[in-house]
Amino acid sequence: MKKLMILMAIALTQISVYSAETLKQIDLSGDKGARVDGSAWSSSEIKGKVYVLFYVDPDEKDLNEHVSQALKKANFPKDKYGSIAVINMAATWKPNWVLDSVLEGKQEEYPDTIYVRDLEKHLVKEWGLKDESSNIVLFNKEGQAIYKILGKASDEQRDELLKLIKNNL
Repeated sequence: MKKLMILMAIALTQISVYSAETLKQIDLSGDKGARVDGSAWSSSEIKGKVYVLFYVDPDEKDLNEHVSQALKKANFPKDKYGSIAVINMAATWKPNWVLDSVLEGKQEEYPDTIYVRDLEKHLVKEWGLKDESSNIVLFNKEGQAIYKILGKASDEQRDELLKLIKNNL
């Protein structure tokens, strides 16, 4: 009986991981943050493709590098897949002008990724993401969150993320 209850708990956990969740719309502009080029960004733009969003404390930028490399290697079709990197600028002691310079370089190096600055931890407050860490959120084509990784991704989570992207393209 105990084993059955454990299996049921695992099954329910798996079901909740895959349920689609509509997250509160976030609009970043001006003092709240923006894209690297200074233009406004809205989470309402997350539609039409499968998107992976990384929400990262600059001090934890390498925490999920193994996931970034796996996504790069997978080479998903750009017309069906997109990536967004939102930087939690309020989570670090590093000056914004230094981070802005780094982000401009990243935007040039990875022009297909949308780079966004969150100056006041809006995604932490509104979406319940883990502060001072690295988070990954997968969105389906309708803009609903279908998978979240809060903190360091395990190899199993990385593989599940890749599988979910393939299944939702």
